[in-house]
Amino acid sequence: MDTTATLPILSAEEQRVLGSLMEKARTTPEYYPLTLNGLVSACNQKTSRKPVVNYDDSTIISTLDSLRKKGLVSTVTGGSSRVTKFKHNFAVVYPVVPAEVTIICLLLLRGSQTPGELNTNSGRMYEFESLDEVQSLLDNLANAEQPYVRQLPKRPGQKEARYVHLLGGDDSIDEDEADFNDTHSSSELATRLAKVEAELAALRAEFDKLMHELS
Repeated sequence: MDTTATLPILSAEEQRVLGSLMEKARTTPEYYPLTLNGLVSACNQKTSRKPVVNYDDSTIISTLDSLRKKGLVSTVTGGSSRVTKFKHNFAVVYPVVPAEVTIICLLLLRGSQTPGELNTNSGRMYEFESLDEVQSLLDNLANAEQPYVRQLPKRPGQKEARYVHLLGGDDSIDEDEADFNDTHSSSELATRLAKVEAELAALRAEFDKLMHELS
């Protein structure tokens, strides 16, 4: 019998907080679990984040509260410090290994990515042995009884498939589709504009030549 907990549908704020805790647990273990100030800074980083946000303390606090109710975050107190700290419980609630947590984390923090991008962006979180390992992990996450990721349909001109996490439900997929459509539309418009400008330049040259001959 499958006893894996059902995957929750997280808000954008919950995704950012959870992803930031996952990341810092691997990249800065000496400062993990994180204080509230540390978590605010992690969420609002200007690099390795899509989109870049500017959450205040109250936003993070309310988000932590909702994640605690889902069992995905817990507090840590005691020891030499009286400051409350926070850690994620994703790998406790769900049967995932560190390499899989890294992939989910990167998708939470940076949006949809290809296997190659995930391999490049893993940085200090996890050192994958090869691109084949990344693809194998993605296949496992996508084909599990409780899927964690989904492969997006390839678009014309795309060499690698992109993957998106399923913690945001259809909203995260829709946002990725919208991002692609905006980028695609902008690129198509720029191409058409360049073509029109070239045609205008050719017509102007022909007009100047004709006027020169007439004079």
